[in-house]
Amino acid sequence: MNTHIENADQPPKLLDRSDVRVKHAANAGDTVRAFIERVRSGDLGSLPVVVGLVVIWAVFTVLNPVFLSPDNLVNLLFDCATVGVISLGIVCVLMVGQIDLSVGSISGFASALLGVLWVNQDWPFLAAVAVVLVSGAVIGLVYAMLFNKLGMPSFVATLAGLLAVLGMQLYILGPSGSINLPYGSAAVDFGQQDVLPAVLSHALALVPGLVLFATGMRTRARRTAARLFAPSVGSLALRAAALTVMLEVAVTYLNLGRGVPMMFGLFLALAVALQYAFQRTGWGRALFAVGGNREAARRAGMRVNAVFVSAFVLCSSLAALGGVLMASRLASASQQAGTGDVNLNAIAAAVIGGTSLFGGRGSAYSAVLGIIVIQSIANGLTLLNLSSSLRFMITGAVLAIAVIVDSLARQSRMSHGRA
Repeated sequence: MNTHIENADQPPKLLDRSDVRVKHAANAGDTVRAFIERVRSGDLGSLPVVVGLVVIWAVFTVLNPVFLSPDNLVNLLFDCATVGVISLGIVCVLMVGQIDLSVGSISGFASALLGVLWVNQDWPFLAAVAVVLVSGAVIGLVYAMLFNKLGMPSFVATLAGLLAVLGMQLYILGPSGSINLPYGSAAVDFGQQDVLPAVLSHALALVPGLVLFATGMRTRARRTAARLFAPSVGSLALRAAALTVMLEVAVTYLNLGRGVPMMFGLFLALAVALQYAFQRTGWGRALFAVGGNREAARRAGMRVNAVFVSAFVLCSSLAALGGVLMASRLASASQQAGTGDVNLNAIAAAVIGGTSLFGGRGSAYSAVLGIIVIQSIANGLTLLNLSSSLRFMITGAVLAIAVIVDSLARQSRMSHGRA
């Protein structure tokens, strides 16, 4: 009885739910359960494209074991870099709910301008590249002005730009129609032969895991201090170790052949830098906000027009850089550069990789995954001596499936209140 009276005189001790969550996070199984819950609610991330890539590689390996040989994968990565850089720009405009249909023409014009300045007019290579990139940026600025000032839909503006830029490409190339770049030059070697030293490639493969663990620990410290759910140290270490092992195995396997292409390394470096800008800068947050709800972003004080300018300029600049890499890869600039399926593959890579056509969702890594899927299909069918018609049909089917998955996931997120 006395004990009961003493307890009655004390204020009741409330259960601190935050403490429970932080302690509960020590269980590594919570990470798995949280992942499953995100998938069920429509937050699929890169899961569909990773599963699709595994299936594609498994099928082509069964049909032709040469597909997974180290040398073939090295060639595949060389081919990924050119269109992949262009696709990074597409991610930027898709993030704000817009589109650029002229990136293929811009890349072809860029390769032609590079050939004229560097080969025909004997400019220094870096100076010619600088002019090419500035020209790409100016084209993007024109698109942004047409969109912001005149309200011209980006679909129409960039479709008109596709035709105009293609005309400029044909004009500056002149009657010859093509320009051969100096074979054996540093630029051509970069596009066709240069690979990272084995030691350097292994060292760089350690960086993503270390960065993932360091940023995860910093985020965990902030969330723990705020008494919010935080992942356990064990789960962070497991994820970082898994990523490191996967990358080291991939690098080791590629080094059995020619090694990791420097051009693909440049592509990955651009993707990492762009992803950092998306996630860690005010510009990146504004990009997501404008794509998610333009009016809400405007009322929040964001410079919406400036965000659109940055997206279009960055897209066309990366398309111009992709044209430079394409010229280095082919050792030539011609009327065919940037035509064909370059434009559609760049857009398809971003969408297949997981960037939403509805705006407000996406990542730079989606371009990396998407272009690997597309080039894997092209490479595998080439090894099987099948016609390009099948490649177009299969790529179209994969693109349609990606859009369907994105639409269904968006509906699921809306029903779970996570859109």
